[in-house]
This record gives sequence, structure tokens and C-alpha cells, in this order.
Amino acid sequence: MKDILKNILPKVDELDILKDETNNFVKKFNNLKYVTPIVGGSYAKGTSLSGNKEIDLFIKFDYNKYSNKDISSELKKLLNRKKIKFEIIHGSRDYFHFFSKGILFEIIPVLDIKNYKYAENVTDISPLHVSYVKKNTNIKLKNDIRLLKQFCKANRLYGAESHIRGFSGYVLEVLVIYYGSFNKLLNSVKKWSSKEILDPAKHYSSKNEILLNLINSKKSSPLIIIDPVQKNRNIAAGLSDKSFNDFINLIKKYDGSNNFFYKKDINFKKFKGYNIFQITPHNGKKDIVGAKLLKSLEKTKRAIENKGLKVYDYGWEWTDYAYFWFKTDKKLPVIKKHYGPKVDMKVHLKKFKKKWKGKRLYRNNGRYYVNMRRDKVISKNIIEDILERDDIKSNFVKQKIYK
Repeated sequence: MKDILKNILPKVDELDILKDETNNFVKKFNNLKYVTPIVGGSYAKGTSLSGNKEIDLFIKFDYNKYSNKDISSELKKLLNRKKIKFEIIHGSRDYFHFFSKGILFEIIPVLDIKNYKYAENVTDISPLHVSYVKKNTNIKLKNDIRLLKQFCKANRLYGAESHIRGFSGYVLEVLVIYYGSFNKLLNSVKKWSSKEILDPAKHYSSKNEILLNLINSKKSSPLIIIDPVQKNRNIAAGLSDKSFNDFINLIKKYDGSNNFFYKKDINFKKFKGYNIFQITPHNGKKDIVGAKLLKSLEKTKRAIENKGLKVYDYGWEWTDYAYFWFKTDKKLPVIKKHYGPKVDMKVHLKKFKKKWKGKRLYRNNGRYYVNMRRDKVISKNIIEDILERDDIKSNFVKQKIYK
């Protein structure tokens, strides 16, 4: 573990460069009336990994003066006035990218608030997250957070983006703070249920109260973690069932080996019994393209199951190409039972018999059915056809069988 920590801890010269560039940038916003710059993200919390060259910079606008105003436009004017070259990133509230000496500064306008109840946008809460993590960690906990981040990163579970739907940095920070260490977290995760509910700041008296107070969209995820600084928010709401289950299974397999902390290239030679497809994505912004690819993957999985094939495992990887893989039954029976109405549904039964005139009708469990011959029974061919469906293929350029 010490070897891992040594590799993932930011080096002194690395931190010096980040510090100098950040200070130079922050100076541009000092001594401005109604505007306060603060550094955020993992760099400010002291939980960043070596090689991280992204700095979150929150530009806090005075609440009394700027509430209900377009602070993105105000920040844009300010950046132009300071002659800073930037790229606009559109979102629920526009923010900005600026590069300096290989460092990406994400410049985010927020309202200066002390309580989440005054937030007008989810980003207004972010500085409160920074304060919470800094207040509730020491050097050991920060290093344990780094270990957990590297653990998830190496195993493709790090990131809350819509095309990843894994664990955000803040979720991992809160988990380590809540359980008290990396090792205690691992031992606890092995006992997690299929619907785990955590309330680190004890905002509620019971899990039932949590479920009663959260809106439906906030409690559909397999893991619910009530934000320590915002009682009506589940910070793990974007986590997918697959990422949740993969995380638990990974921890159950973890034997203390350093190998779990290093990302490995996908070796398709080890994928015995899988159908693998190479996907050519559309060009575009990574998060948008990735979200569409993930949508196609999930739709394909559901369509495979609807065809009658059992899906034992599936996943994807995206570099220049995307790769979808599915482990399913090898083939389906040639004959398929096509069920019609229940025997007591006279009107529908008459239509069913008319439609299948000349076919022999059978009864099973109170319903009629006819035997139909499938055109394709081999899983590879079935999945290939599904990937050619308009609603699935519209999200990428083309696909072909890889293995």
C-alpha cells in the first residue's frame, strides 16, 4: 500500500507548479467588489492524485447583489475585461475553461452562500463540499481517499459523468470520512445490501424517513448517500446498478495486491464465450458522445433479453473505437412460443385465431400460443441485428463483429 501511495501522491515540484499558476490566476480576481475567487476540487481538498492538472476555481458572487441574475454572463464579461482567453462550456449554468502551462482551469460562477437552501444551482453547493471535506479529514484520511480514488480509477469505476455513471470524487471522499479509513470501508462494502442507504451527517432519524423525504429521482439509485451539507440530495444518484455491483464484487475479490491499483488494458483474448463488437462513434463532445454510446449499450442489453437470451455479463470500453461485449446463451431454440390472449378473452382470441389462421393453436397456463420458427438462433447474429436497429445505431456511425 505504501508503494501505491508513493506513486499516486502529487510530487512537490508538481504541487509547486499548480500552486504558482493557481495563485497567479486567483490574483486576477482579488480586490473585486462583490466577487470572491476560491480554489475548489480535489486540489483544494488535498485529495488529488499525481498527474491531475485540473483546477476548479469558483468565482463567488455576492448573494444579495446577484441572486436571480445571470452570473455566467457576469463572469464572461469579467473574463473578457481581464483579457483571459476562455472556452464556454454549456450546462445548467455556463462555466469556462482556461489553459495555462498545461493546466486546465475550470472557472465556475457560483453564488456566495453559507446554506444550501439559498442555492439557485447545484454548483452553488460545491464550495460547501470543499469546506466539509477539509474540516473532516486529516493527512491519513486524505491519503486513504487517494487510495480509494486510484482503486476505482484503475478499475473503470471513477467518474460520475453520464457515460460512466460511476463514483464521483466527492462520493468517495464522503465514504472514507464516513467509515473512517480505506480498510474499514472495504470491510463494510462487503456487507452492503442491494439498496444501501447512508446518512453521514445524521440528517434523518431512520432510513424510512430518508425514503419518505427524497423525491423519486433521488432514490432510484442502488446507493443513497445523503449529502452532509444538503439533506435533500443523494450524492450517489447518478450511480448505475452495474457500477454499484462491480464495485462490491471487486472489493470481494481484493486480496491486498497492488495489481488492483493499476489500470490494465482490456485483453479480449481472455473473453471466453463473449460476443464483442467494435463500434465507430460519431464525432462530438466526449460526454455527449459517451452518453449516447452508453444508451445504445443498455438498449442492446434489454433487446437481447427480450429476444429470450440470458445476459450473464456485459460491458464496454471506449478509446478511439468503442467496444461492446456481451456474454449470453450461445443460441436459442429454433421454435419459439408466441403467446396470444387468455382463453376467456373472446374478442381478442377471435382476432388472434384469424391472424394465425392455418397455424395450430396450443394452450398453456390459460393462454393460447402458436409455435413460430426463428429466423436466427445464434447469439452473435441476433445481437448484430439488434445493433443495426435505427434507434440503437443512430447513436454511432457503424459496428462490426470484433470477436
